[in-house]
Amino acid sequence: MGKNLKNISSELSLFLTFFLLISVGFVVLQLPFISHSQGLSTVDALFTATSAVCVTGLVSVPTSGFNLSGQIVILILIQLGAIGIMTLTSSLILFFRGDLNLQMRLNASHLTDSYSFKEVEGILATIIKYTFAAELTGLVLLSIGFMLDGHSFSQSMYLGLFHSISAFCNAGFSPIDSSLIDTNLLVKSTVMLLIITGGLGYYVIFDILEFIKKRDRVTTHTKMVMLLTPLLIFGGAFLFLLAENFSIPVVDAFFQSITARTAGFNSVDLTGLHPVSHVILMSLMIIGAAPGSTGGGVKITAFFAVILTVFATLRGHDKVVLFRRKIPLNNIFRAFALLSLYLGFLAVAFSVLLFVENKPFVATLFETTSALGTVGLSLGVTGMLGTAGKIILIFCMFIGRIGPAVLMVILLRDATRSHVDYPEEKIILG
Repeated sequence: MGKNLKNISSELSLFLTFFLLISVGFVVLQLPFISHSQGLSTVDALFTATSAVCVTGLVSVPTSGFNLSGQIVILILIQLGAIGIMTLTSSLILFFRGDLNLQMRLNASHLTDSYSFKEVEGILATIIKYTFAAELTGLVLLSIGFMLDGHSFSQSMYLGLFHSISAFCNAGFSPIDSSLIDTNLLVKSTVMLLIITGGLGYYVIFDILEFIKKRDRVTTHTKMVMLLTPLLIFGGAFLFLLAENFSIPVVDAFFQSITARTAGFNSVDLTGLHPVSHVILMSLMIIGAAPGSTGGGVKITAFFAVILTVFATLRGHDKVVLFRRKIPLNNIFRAFALLSLYLGFLAVAFSVLLFVENKPFVATLFETTSALGTVGLSLGVTGMLGTAGKIILIFCMFIGRIGPAVLMVILLRDATRSHVDYPEEKIILG
């Protein structure tokens, strides 16, 4: 039996760890020492556990309604879900034993295709160090920020801890019903920085640290993420200001641009925004954060690999080049496969939810996109859904969290080079 367990594939391990973690969270949230002011049904307990583990932030019942024990359980589920219980276990073993066994290295290396087999341990160690260093810094700054808003020292420390973990993990949960509306600049700025640092991806951080230590060449992946992240932030903020006719503060435009790609906090009332702003939000949700990060979405590298391919095709080029490096054809195939399957699943899930719940079209699409992108932004529909609607969103959150990673593991592991060639023949495309 032990041998069979060792042969469990990477994608099945990822699936099982998240499934088991959600199951444990679901059970714990229904124990007697946890209560909710509105009561907690079975489906709401499952919804909350899934949203926390998948670091989504969508809520079917207010987080503020949970007692302290319930909120702490949610926070633990967020932390474990963000890091990934398999990665967390591997990292802890690395720290306490100083090594990883062969099977654990192989499983981890499937998820880090851009890096060599020997670098896997360094990436896993970076995950733990980087995560807790960022969250500790966030705790200090946010605690000061909440004290400036008039909260007591103990309240500020708790709110600082909760929001620091939730923001870095791109979860979007908040024990404050209004999220971060009307909070001060220090709180908003710190949360934005935590979201960005959590959304860059551990591969990028590891690569930058290696560059600092060894002066090695920075990978094309890192350059791509570091270019696209500010481009999306500034571009999204500018589009928000245009859509709202410059009626919202600039800091809130930047905040929504940053949080929309995966975090789920809001600093303005989303229901009061122009419909064009909702379209911008949904677009950013689909694009998502960087691979290897706490964020969701189709991932910025996959999305822009598709965009680069389209532009290269329109210009008549037969190669996709970025930073004087040719993007491999199999990378392009995988990007198109990932985006196509993602949008296809979104269309099916949205259609089913619309049919089952019969809620407003745009609001239903918004909630579905938010769930699949593990974002957590809402136009207020989620709390009004019936059991069937909540189950659909639960499935979306689960698929949105592990689906892209599992798909990429399958594509990476099963990639084969055919030794048989066939005659070429063109087909009519338009």
